[in-house]
Amino acid sequence: MSAFQLAHLNVATLRHPVDAPEVAEFVDNLDPINKLAEESPGFVWRLRGDILDTDDFRPFDDVNTVVTLSVWESPDALFDYVYRSGHMDFLPRRLEWFERDKAHGAVLWWIPTGHRPTLREAVERLELLRGQGPTRRAFTFRQRFEPGLE
Repeated sequence: MSAFQLAHLNVATLRHPVDAPEVAEFVDNLDPINKLAEESPGFVWRLRGDILDTDDFRPFDDVNTVVTLSVWESPDALFDYVYRSGHMDFLPRRLEWFERDKAHGAVLWWIPTGHRPTLREAVERLELLRGQGPTRRAFTFRQRFEPGLE
């Protein structure tokens, strides 16, 4: 067992309110996509709850901004889920449902095995990535860092 696991935060802002018909297909598929993630090789944990209907999942002022926070065994395991599973059926359609984010909308960072990051911790990592670019403390798929703590 590795001493480190990969934490992942994804942030996206819906183009319409969650109850609008324009985003209904996305909303209707949240549970199956989350189930797919949980059944994917290398999945460890995700922050659970109703990301569309609770302040616990709204670390930003915009009520249309939604987040997912998860932990994976490795970047390759997360990459396979995102780009090589049924999740890929929805990825090309993201601009139908979400605003184009000019800043980083996702961040990766290493955590000790067994640690469960908080949403506050995740947002701090995203802000670090946005402010400093990829570093050992906050990075992206494109510029990864070897396992370890900052």
